[in-house]
Amino acid sequence: MAKQRRLNKGQLRRIKSNQERRLQQVQHDADITDDTALEAAELGVVVSRFGQQAIICTVQEPALRCHIRRTVDSLVCGDNVIWRRFKQRNDDIAGVIEAVQPRQTLLSRPDYYDGLKPVAANVDQILVVSSVLPAFSSQIIDRYLVACEDIGVTPVIILNKADLLQQLPPDEQQEITAALAVYRDIGYRVEMVSALEPESVESIRQLLDQHCSIVVGQSGVGKSSLVNALMPHIQAEVGDVSDNSGLGQHTTTVATRYQVPTGGVLIDSPGIREFALWHLEPERVAWCFIDFRPYLGQCKFRDCKHQDDPECALKEACAAGDLHATRLYNYHRIIESMALKPSRATTRGKKT
Repeated sequence: MAKQRRLNKGQLRRIKSNQERRLQQVQHDADITDDTALEAAELGVVVSRFGQQAIICTVQEPALRCHIRRTVDSLVCGDNVIWRRFKQRNDDIAGVIEAVQPRQTLLSRPDYYDGLKPVAANVDQILVVSSVLPAFSSQIIDRYLVACEDIGVTPVIILNKADLLQQLPPDEQQEITAALAVYRDIGYRVEMVSALEPESVESIRQLLDQHCSIVVGQSGVGKSSLVNALMPHIQAEVGDVSDNSGLGQHTTTVATRYQVPTGGVLIDSPGIREFALWHLEPERVAWCFIDFRPYLGQCKFRDCKHQDDPECALKEACAAGDLHATRLYNYHRIIESMALKPSRATTRGKKT
């Protein structure tokens, strides 16, 4: 008879922990499926989500922690939900989220591990934040602009840390100034601010009125600092740029919704290193470059790649000075990155 293998203390602890989690899940499911323990349905909005729980708000109550029913297959910051209170509240859990109302818009981003990952719902304005440090990137800005155009949401381009612009070498100053001029020429609104100078963000504060806005951008560009400057009573956690890598450090870990005192809503989103567009077709990406639209369909060949193809309308427009060459360059970099996307099984997306 084979000798029975003895488990070490670490393995025993893990087994016990797993058993306790299963028991808690069973109790959780029993609690939230007993309709007699719940009040009538109410409306709420998701402030933030943490695993199988979420913080919601109502007109009268700014923060209520709720369980999420397993039948709710997708829930994200900004969702309008139907929920029910517990008749007897024994802990900090107020109730149960039972359904999500139809979304007007949904900002998502592909994630290598989680597939197409929703970031926030029902936004109508996206504040695309770049900065002088850790590094200005028109490539990242163009990726966000494509995402905005794809879901039909108004973008506002914000250069944060503008007070540091004069400290850069003249050629870098010229590069950033020229890039911002391109976006203004296309028709996008561009603001130059410094989160450390509260008076400089007044124009942004006015943009928030009666809008549901989300702040997006790379880690380290100062999104949370900008949120603090716009709404000082919040005091979102602020991080620094790493001295070793020169990259921004993640401070906001989940998208969080804040009520603007003068009206409107502002969502602070987690910073990212890259913003992929794997979920879009190349033709859709081209259409989302709004300055390309007058020339799309005008190339000699229907399958024109807008590179070395003869009689390409986009290349001819660049040569004539009617289209900015940097935009066509950024478009090609996006298309190249899409060719490196993970397998379809990876990007299909998981329930959130």
